[in-house]
Amino acid sequence: MLRRLALATLATTAAGLGPLPPLPLLAPAGPDTLTVTIAESGHPDADGTFELSCGDKAGGNHPARDKACERLERLAGAAEDPFRPVPEGQPCTQVYGGPAVAQVTGTWRGRSVDARFSRADGCEIARWENLEPVLPLVRG
Repeated sequence: MLRRLALATLATTAAGLGPLPPLPLLAPAGPDTLTVTIAESGHPDADGTFELSCGDKAGGNHPARDKACERLERLAGAAEDPFRPVPEGQPCTQVYGGPAVAQVTGTWRGRSVDARFSRADGCEIARWENLEPVLPLVRG
C-alpha cells in the first residue's frame, strides 16, 4: 500500500495536479478506558466512581458497561464528541435538572478525556442525556 501511495503521489505531481492531501491519523489501537464519577444523583446505586473499558469486550465495574460501550461506539460512528463542553455564548433554556454532577476522565478514541457534566440548564441536561447510559438516567 505504501508503494501505491508513493506511485500515486509521483503520478499526480508529474501530471501537475500537486501532491495528495495528507492521510488522517487513525486512533491508536487499544481499548477506551474511562473513569466515571457521579455525585448527588439522588440514586444511591448511581453515585460513586466506576471504571469502564470498551474494546473487544466491555469491562470494568460500570453498572451498565455493555450498553455504555454500545452508546460510545454509536457516538464515535456518528463522529460526535460527547465530551465537548457547551460552547461559550450558547443560548440555553433556564431549566434546572437537579444537583447531579459527573466527571469523566480517561481515554476515548485515542485521545485524553477530562469532562465535567451537570444538569444546571437545558444545554447541560442535553449533554448528560446524550451520554446515557455512560452517565446514569437522572430526572430532576
